[in-house]
Amino acid sequence: PTTPRLALATTLGTLALTCAVALMATSGWLISYASEMPPVLYLMMAVTSVRAFGIGRSVFRYAERLVSHDAVLRALGAIRTTVYRRLELLAPTALPAFRRGDLLSRLVSDVDAIQDHYLRWKLPAAIAVTVSVLSSLALAAFLPAAGAVLALGLLLAGAVVPALATRLSARTERQQAPARGDLTASVVDTLTGTAELTVAGALPARLRTAHAADGRLTTLAARSAATLAASTGLTTALTGLTVTAAAAVGVHAVSSGALPGVCLALVILLPLAAFEAVTGMPTAVQARARSKAASDRLDELLLTEPAVVEPTASAERAPTAHLTTHQLSARWPGRSADAIHGIDLDLTPGRRIAVIGPSGSGKTTLAHTLLRFLDPSAGSVALHCPQPVDTRTIPSDQVRRSVGLCAQDAHIFDSSLRENLRLAAPAATDRELADALSSARLLSWVQTLPDGLDTMVGEHGARLSGGQRQRLALARALLADFPILILDEPAEHLDLPTADALTADLLAATTGRTTLLITHRLAGLDAVDEILVLDQGRIVERGTWSELTADPGTAFAATWRREQLADLGSTPAFVPTARHTTEQPQPPLQTTTN
Repeated sequence: PTTPRLALATTLGTLALTCAVALMATSGWLISYASEMPPVLYLMMAVTSVRAFGIGRSVFRYAERLVSHDAVLRALGAIRTTVYRRLELLAPTALPAFRRGDLLSRLVSDVDAIQDHYLRWKLPAAIAVTVSVLSSLALAAFLPAAGAVLALGLLLAGAVVPALATRLSARTERQQAPARGDLTASVVDTLTGTAELTVAGALPARLRTAHAADGRLTTLAARSAATLAASTGLTTALTGLTVTAAAAVGVHAVSSGALPGVCLALVILLPLAAFEAVTGMPTAVQARARSKAASDRLDELLLTEPAVVEPTASAERAPTAHLTTHQLSARWPGRSADAIHGIDLDLTPGRRIAVIGPSGSGKTTLAHTLLRFLDPSAGSVALHCPQPVDTRTIPSDQVRRSVGLCAQDAHIFDSSLRENLRLAAPAATDRELADALSSARLLSWVQTLPDGLDTMVGEHGARLSGGQRQRLALARALLADFPILILDEPAEHLDLPTADALTADLLAATTGRTTLLITHRLAGLDAVDEILVLDQGRIVERGTWSELTADPGTAFAATWRREQLADLGSTPAFVPTARHTTEQPQPPLQTTTN
């Protein structure tokens, strides 16, 4: 849709530059002819033309800027929207392949660099070619030899010099976008993990990494600037040589009578103005290389396959509280082995199931598959609406109207308690917010705050304790009123008393609600209806609390004994013997807490 606007911008830019060249040539002729003191009426046409070209140059240039920027901004808006939509499809499962800072660079800097392809390459190149041809033909109409000299000079300055600049700086320009992404990633990682890096004593090393990335980008920018300076110098030298050669040809033509003397100024000044068309070509070819590199990085993101395939058509379905899985298997993108195998679940309305197991046993994979962040590699996940319907035939947004998540790393925004809660229900009243906080055992604390619900929580909830952040996330999930709620390690990173208290409150708050609790801790699980023990992606034990603890030979009973010892400070509850290959692929280090 922007192509007609870009064509119009090219036409307007050509007219503006043509007016500039014509203004210079006409002014030279007018001054030369006026020196002979002819009747004023003989000069009126030239005077009027000078005025017209002067006004036209400004008007056409303004119109060209208006049209070209409108077209490019429309194109950038479409590109940025496309990138956002792709990120939405890739999140959260397929995004760990990209570092957060690098994603930020692609979304901002690389998208912005795309505009250079139009504004600083295609548009100037098209205008330069058109104006160069017109100027050479116009000068040739007065003096063919001068036209040939101008054409040669413009060819050298507009084609040979940019080609040389491309050869010298192509590699440098291609490296700038990745280098900028590395620098942004290093800075973001350092800033977001400053506290943890300081505690671990790793901050100086991380700062050295950021300085090294900055040094690489600075070196590349210096090389690019040096190439541009050399190209600009060559173009300036060619301008002077061409004007000198045209002047020599013109003087010879005047002395031989082939050219009127009043036209000599035109022969000299027209080439000087015409070189304005090609002066910016070295910059244009560098912008082309940079925008090409940015485009390739965006293509890498846009062509990344999402972890789920959306159905082409699906009927609207009401949220349901009944979910089942049959021989469910799933794997992470880029992995050849399944992370979970043959999982059978029956989450009937109001039923609560706990899933336990060591790190890498497939608990998070199961949660992501139920939420349709991952598609099954075998088996199925079905929502009963009221008949079972495979979730692969339902758009993922509809699935997540039925299945909600309260994760261990739920994001808390740098805003008030009220606004963080209202993300789940924008129209919620203060009474509804209070009810959700009460269910999460947070209301009594909020009522003691001077600003109440308007209390600011800080970046990532920095003004809250770990338990308060998790309770706030739980209150938000309860306020959303999902028919099926998945609690993924909600007590992770908390001390044992706080973790057990939070788990007990979670189970109390989810009474009567279809719930899947994923946890390392076993304390309080006597309140759930069924417990699944995962190991290497498979269910190795399942049953109620009493059934699993009755037999001392079960892995669950042994884990329970270890947890009781862990509460005394002896040993952790789960001690995985090896890192399983089914574990979720981790993204590059963001902060030390990863």
